[in-house]
Amino acid sequence: MTEYTSFDVAHLGNVELLTPVFEKSLWFFRDLLAMRVVAETGGSGEAGEKTAGKKSVYLRTWDEYQLYTLKLTESKDAGVGRTSFRATSQEALERRVAAIEATGLGVGWVDGEVGTGPAYAFRDPDGHDLAIYYETERYVATDDKPALKNQASAFPGRGVNARRLDHINFLARDVVANGEFVAKALRGRESERIKLDDGGYAAWWFHFNNKSYDIVYSDDWLKHGNRLHHVAFAPDTREDILKAADIFLENGIHIESGPHKHAINQTFFLYVWEPGGNRIELANAGARLLLDPDSPVVEWTQEERKKGQAWGMKTIETFHTHGTPNVAAVDTDETNVSGSTAQRGAK
Repeated sequence: MTEYTSFDVAHLGNVELLTPVFEKSLWFFRDLLAMRVVAETGGSGEAGEKTAGKKSVYLRTWDEYQLYTLKLTESKDAGVGRTSFRATSQEALERRVAAIEATGLGVGWVDGEVGTGPAYAFRDPDGHDLAIYYETERYVATDDKPALKNQASAFPGRGVNARRLDHINFLARDVVANGEFVAKALRGRESERIKLDDGGYAAWWFHFNNKSYDIVYSDDWLKHGNRLHHVAFAPDTREDILKAADIFLENGIHIESGPHKHAINQTFFLYVWEPGGNRIELANAGARLLLDPDSPVVEWTQEERKKGQAWGMKTIETFHTHGTPNVAAVDTDETNVSGSTAQRGAK
């Protein structure tokens, strides 16, 4: 494989979510998404003072090959803690660390989380807490041993049955600066983007493998910085997402948007807010893979995005104003800061 077509980052490894209602959020991921608790800690505070000494639970989706997928940590506010990426080899890890250090945004080596080896911590230009690692512990099924040896554990057969972590979308004060950082420091390859009429991008999608995207930066209309837009999990089919909508309805979970189909990257989606306030997406990309090693970036104009989603549904206002932690606009109210969906572009 040539250097150009190789990826040093294998995939999004795991995400830490912060929640002010820990038990309710745990119920959401464990019982409704059918994720399995694999470890509990008192919280080391490595993600910052806001989580120091707090309780954390590590959960895994049913076909995650690693020990865990999500670290849920009690906190004063909702939001995202540390987001980690797995490198494709030790050599790849060293190359990415060197590239990150060259940007001046490196923090340094830290002990790994549950089931992972040493990690290099760093920040993106917006201040999001990130890390990259290579060594990992594979999950060994016990009472959840699968019938087929080519999956990590048995299909849970309850709730939404989230199979894997799909992607993360960060809110950013400067989409271009953060996108350029991902391209340079992590060698992420862009797949799609929304070009603003007055320059820059409303959102920018990057991938680390043949999936169409693993990390996204969206314009933070409040310009607060270091916020989360959403974390996405993938079930098997579109029908699973339709069923998920009924499950969330029956359990009093706020359904924000969908089920529907995105125009960008053609993902079938459902957005909800878990009890802590973090936006969660159930996503199914169908059969769309980027197999072309020279795949050109797809650029959308603001005029094209006025058409809404693939089947015509308009993007709702909260999709651009809600993020975690929840913050108030500094100089004006949210509607003045954000403008309309048509003005700024929409996923």
